[in-house]
Amino acid sequence: MQYIPGLAGVPATESKISFIDGQKGLLTYRGYDIMELAEKSSFEETTLLLLFGQLPTAQELAEFDEQLRDHRRVKYNIREIMKNLPETTHPMHMLQVVVASLASFYPSTEYMKGGTENQDYINDVTVKIIAHMATLVASWEHMRNGYDPIEPRKDLTYAENFLYMVTGEEPDEDWARLLDACLILHAEHTINASTFTTMVTGSTLANPCSVISSAIASLSGPLHGGANQMVIEMLEKIGRPENARAYIEDRLAKKKVIWGMGHREYKTKDPRATILQKLSEKLLAKKSASLSVMFETALEVERVCEELLGHKGVYPNLDFYSGILYKEMGFDPKMFTSIFAVARSAGWMAHWREQLQNNKIFRPTQVYAGSASRSYTAMDSRKEGIKAVLNEHEVRDSAPDVD
Repeated sequence: MQYIPGLAGVPATESKISFIDGQKGLLTYRGYDIMELAEKSSFEETTLLLLFGQLPTAQELAEFDEQLRDHRRVKYNIREIMKNLPETTHPMHMLQVVVASLASFYPSTEYMKGGTENQDYINDVTVKIIAHMATLVASWEHMRNGYDPIEPRKDLTYAENFLYMVTGEEPDEDWARLLDACLILHAEHTINASTFTTMVTGSTLANPCSVISSAIASLSGPLHGGANQMVIEMLEKIGRPENARAYIEDRLAKKKVIWGMGHREYKTKDPRATILQKLSEKLLAKKSASLSVMFETALEVERVCEELLGHKGVYPNLDFYSGILYKEMGFDPKMFTSIFAVARSAGWMAHWREQLQNNKIFRPTQVYAGSASRSYTAMDSRKEGIKAVLNEHEVRDSAPDVD
């Protein structure tokens, strides 16, 4: 058997949810081009598409939207859990803990009864988890700073309500539409690390709240979900467009990561980055006479990287521009990955439901590379101990997989 690190390119499932053509820079949800969905759809409608495989009728969308609005509020016990977390708790760690705790409020030791899915429970918990995610993230932004959270509003869309709960101000229509597009673009991306985690945990028939908590844990790692925050830090270090070339050349000379550049799936520019760039330039130009210095710097970084790295198929990924937009919206960079999780909850739930339809618990094999059969050695006869092998187990730096 051949060992392939990270299972790169190894089929782990059959799925009807999304498709990537890395050579053409194509991403589709259930057959629909992501560009068309970002321009014409909404996060609520796209979520239904991911969950059920078809675009909903007006009535179906209205009913689903109403269900999401009805379940935005969280129980006071959940807030008590949040209040007892240290204020320094990262939003992703908060989210992992609190979503796991939802299993106590929406319990189910099994949701397969006699081989038949308990579809009512599956639909109900799907709505509650997706509805709660935005409320939890927005609430924690206030609570970790010592303030009471802002109550959600039922008269606003998903994106509008999230903006309102974070800022406390009436949501700007243009910013809300752009955030809605961001949520659509982040909602799903085939079998990435956190989605695979969803499938593995879900295959054991664990409570769905535990399933999503495990996915959040996977997304929290800096090699998966944290690239947009690192992009902001990088652009702040560069400062201005004229400093971009020197910074990029220095990073390349030292063989260091250029944050927000490159993707394991795409050999051309990430289609999601292309969409966000266009939408961002249009909106930012509308909001002011000129683009912000940070956005101008990002454009120059992309130009320099395309010149120096384009021949290697290294182009901007989604998080190169999403971080800038979140910053422009007034979000703290520490929130960025948790906003990613809010959006990706739609894709996670879609894959969890698909896993249940033909479930088989995951049990991959391994290529054993350890010692041959050995005999026990008495203590006074041992010449080497644990220290002899410690240096073989170092964690090596690598570029994030923005997925």
